[in-house]
Amino acid sequence: MSVSPSPAPSSQGASAFTLADFDFPLPPELIAQQPAAERSAARLLDGRGDRPVDRVFRELPGLLQPGDLLVFNDTRVLKARLHGEKATGGSVEALVERVLPTPPGGPGELLAHVRASKSPKPGSTVRLGTDRGEGFEAEVIGRAGPDNALFHLRVPGDPFALLEAFGHVPLPPYITHDDAPEDETRYQTVFAARPGAVAAPTAALHFDEGVLAALAARGIERTQVTLHVGAGTFQPVRTENIAEHKMHSEWFEVPQATVDAIARTRAAGGRIVSVGTTTLRALESAAVQTGSREGLDRACHGETDIFITPGFRFRVVDRLVTNFHLPKSTLMMLVSAFAGHDHIMALYRHAIEARYRFFSYGDAMLLDRR
Repeated sequence: MSVSPSPAPSSQGASAFTLADFDFPLPPELIAQQPAAERSAARLLDGRGDRPVDRVFRELPGLLQPGDLLVFNDTRVLKARLHGEKATGGSVEALVERVLPTPPGGPGELLAHVRASKSPKPGSTVRLGTDRGEGFEAEVIGRAGPDNALFHLRVPGDPFALLEAFGHVPLPPYITHDDAPEDETRYQTVFAARPGAVAAPTAALHFDEGVLAALAARGIERTQVTLHVGAGTFQPVRTENIAEHKMHSEWFEVPQATVDAIARTRAAGGRIVSVGTTTLRALESAAVQTGSREGLDRACHGETDIFITPGFRFRVVDRLVTNFHLPKSTLMMLVSAFAGHDHIMALYRHAIEARYRFFSYGDAMLLDRR
């Protein structure tokens, strides 16, 4: 479902913004290629006030109050990148976008982006995972998805087991090295539970057992949603008029236990703290889809292509922990909608001057809703 922005609360509505308003010069050397030595040793830019404060991520528990509620995305990143070959011998690379429901004991089915010198035809087969053994054969059923950009594949057996055995960690396109054993743990949150994502909910990568224990000791509760992040999260915005951009669709679930935890927190005067933009998108999608005016009335699951730009009326989230995002990206628009465009651009200028590390393996920031 698509959600149009509500009327902007300020004099500059969403229609006044163009793609250029979310651009900024980023030195390439600030794009983090490796994670911090320790998860919670990453830097944290405290952007709640008018002036930024430089901190370390493990300070986060002290910046929250007892009775606040942290909401995490418990998705688990699949080893979604597969190398292989066509029957003709030509090389092929597949990036699994989604694992489709599989009947017990039956063949599995996938939707994947496939790169090859010539696109495989329906009815043909490709052998995937050949760089990690014999691999497995996948039958090309046909094309699927918006603009038929995806290939519908049938595989012999449990897709999750096949990906675990033969796949690679799908590192983002701006990380230039091949995946290594370290990436199998560091490009995964410590609480990942439900497999289905092809990109990590990166703000949550900074949490380790020490930070989680400190949060619990301070009386800060935790709950979770699921949003299986798709490869479309890296899709660039190609139209200067941002209203013309079409978001990719992702599957999400906000369970009743999370709805109840949010209600208890609100009743006690606590704040809802979203860990990452994927968690925020799940919570706000659920509020819109269920027709909730304030907060969140009931559980919700399904597909979302919510596009949050300045002027959007937030119903659930009060505070956001997030990494630094790409210039001119939909996530730059989201954080600008949440914390204010001018404020975000000022924080990014500070982050660049202070040599913060950007993107998936980079540093984090803490924002209040404005």
